[in-house]
Amino acid sequence: MNPNLTRLEPYPFTKLQQLFSDLAPAQGKAAIALSIGEPQHASPEFVLKAIADNLHRLSNYPTSAGLPELRSAIAAWLTRRYALPGVDPERQVLPVSGTREALFAFAQAVVTPGSDALVMSPNPFYQIYEGAALLAGATPHFINCTGESGLLPDFSSVTEEQWQQCQLLYLCSPGNPTGAVIPLAQLQDLIKLAREFDFVIASDECYAEIYFDEAAPPPGLLEACAALGDNEFHNCVVFHSLSKRSNLPGLRSGFVAGDADILRAFLQYRTYHGCALPIHHQLGSIAAWNDEEHVKANRQQYREKFSAVLAEFAGHLPVTAPEAGFYLWPRTPLSDTEFARQLYAGENVIVLPGRFLAREAGGINPGENRVRMALVASKEHCVEAAQRIVHRLSLL
Repeated sequence: MNPNLTRLEPYPFTKLQQLFSDLAPAQGKAAIALSIGEPQHASPEFVLKAIADNLHRLSNYPTSAGLPELRSAIAAWLTRRYALPGVDPERQVLPVSGTREALFAFAQAVVTPGSDALVMSPNPFYQIYEGAALLAGATPHFINCTGESGLLPDFSSVTEEQWQQCQLLYLCSPGNPTGAVIPLAQLQDLIKLAREFDFVIASDECYAEIYFDEAAPPPGLLEACAALGDNEFHNCVVFHSLSKRSNLPGLRSGFVAGDADILRAFLQYRTYHGCALPIHHQLGSIAAWNDEEHVKANRQQYREKFSAVLAEFAGHLPVTAPEAGFYLWPRTPLSDTEFARQLYAGENVIVLPGRFLAREAGGINPGENRVRMALVASKEHCVEAAQRIVHRLSLL
């Protein structure tokens, strides 16, 4: 067996099950899960129809590179969304079967294993980044996101020697779980570092389409490249998904875009890896990327939920709206694990302790004494969950 498998930590939801193993949920209260970031809004009917109308395509093998029509739809969406001069669908776009799979596989393709190889990521972070680094034969290096750093990674803490050892930098903007957005100027600074020290930036932007001001969408890494005059996106790739944008988590449809040389190598890897998006899923994806109205409606639902939930928490729980995304990241009045246990046993509300999403780095675990709350359920259920949490707070 690969010895690096023993270095993997249990997934956060496994830790959550262990945390609750000696507890029973509150009786007489239906469970409300705020722990898992699985969108619960309805999937677009026109996408479901496109999939159903093309089930006969199950008789065809899909190619690793995907349909030209899908790559063109993605390139056109990127160009519109980020005001890019253009994206080459043949060279700069690669459909993938969900960003989770692609984020993991990407490290296997681009990292040269070695004792001095570093893969950097925010802390707290999406656990796939850590597993990808370990199984690629590299060492994870975590960059803390704290209140003092505006919940963004404190890149000033990275030394020149560490930048020299870095082979891959994972970004997540908007952040999971913080909701913090990396400004365009900071993305440009990171691009310059990537070129100076010759590492790859992999920007996970799967929450980029959930934001609160229609006139101010979060900037992206390719947008930062273009602002620097680089339309070849050297050293940079982005990952996007239909899971959050279009409420299609089960479709497992996303894409990677950016540096053509990197994507060429990644396509070769994926040809052997064997992950190709089924053709009827690709055709449904084309429909989704070509439409923005359902995405705007989706954002409006989140705005209404955040407004209602934050009104319930006002004066009871220290929490503010994130810049983007669908998570709240409040501080807890007692340890994050104990707070989660009390909410489960007393209110049957499930939240995720922040320490499960982070690692100790620089002498701290930046997830301690915070919890992640995913406002993915209906507005009514989210408000009820907030009311139950306020009730529990009154008993502490």
